[in-house]
Amino acid sequence: MKTKLTDQLKGKYQKIGQDVDVHLEGLLYSKPINYWDYIQTDALLNLQIQRTTLPDEMVFIMYHQINELLFKMILGEIEQVAKTNAVDAVLFSSKLMRISRYFDMLTSSFTIMKDGMDVDQYNKFRKTLTPASGFQSAQYRKIEFASTELINLIDNRFRETIDRNSSYENAFEHLYWQAAGKDYKTGKKNYTLTVFEEKYKEEFIRFTQFYNTHNLWTKFKALPQEIKDDKELINAMRHYDYTVNIKWVMAHYNTANHYLNIGGKTTEATGGSEWVKYMHPKYQKRIFFPDLWTKQELQDWGTDM
Repeated sequence: MKTKLTDQLKGKYQKIGQDVDVHLEGLLYSKPINYWDYIQTDALLNLQIQRTTLPDEMVFIMYHQINELLFKMILGEIEQVAKTNAVDAVLFSSKLMRISRYFDMLTSSFTIMKDGMDVDQYNKFRKTLTPASGFQSAQYRKIEFASTELINLIDNRFRETIDRNSSYENAFEHLYWQAAGKDYKTGKKNYTLTVFEEKYKEEFIRFTQFYNTHNLWTKFKALPQEIKDDKELINAMRHYDYTVNIKWVMAHYNTANHYLNIGGKTTEATGGSEWVKYMHPKYQKRIFFPDLWTKQELQDWGTDM
């Protein structure tokens, strides 16, 4: 057993042109690993910088940081499917269900904010967050790009006027989340959307160059018919679509409504967006895998929430 392990180690380091003895000698001087160094606990717990003295702002910050960590996990799962040449139904289904569980956690966790923050405190510290907005999460945008074809992310009002031959620039200008900061009559964008694009637009373009042909929906459609007909895979696809585009969105919407609709008066979001029509699924009808739903299901998307 010892000889076999040594041979395996030699083989590993020979592949990368390294001397196994040098690496083994390095182990003599390395420190044993411990939990706090491995998890980087001290660094992690020092990433929460409040803008106010209100204690519930810490809940808000940490909640969103946890979201971003889960988004990173989701992107890692999608990437494994995207970069696997021969995807079978078992791998595809297992990854989709794993991603769905992450989103189930994200959805249920909204009660941390909805029921776990003082309304008065929130409406005080939120004023210091202007003009930042949750739609500026680049990782969430990447999850959408990696999940479906760009046409399915176009603002529902313009979807029939844009086809697959449309330039990326034109398609990008009509993505549904543009509505959070763009006046389509004048073409003018607010500060929140402008700075978001200045930071991430080029990165998004590079990202979508790969995922244009490797997103989950395109990967599914390229599978052999017997795999596409797999009931478990179809159910996993539908579950993921519904979880992300209705359950998760509505949990977010209901939390926003709890804090921004006081006494029947709707408050403007920190980024200045018309958040009701931007967020509610019945308006935008964001659907990753449209062919897996009936005509009636597509028509009724989000209307029963």
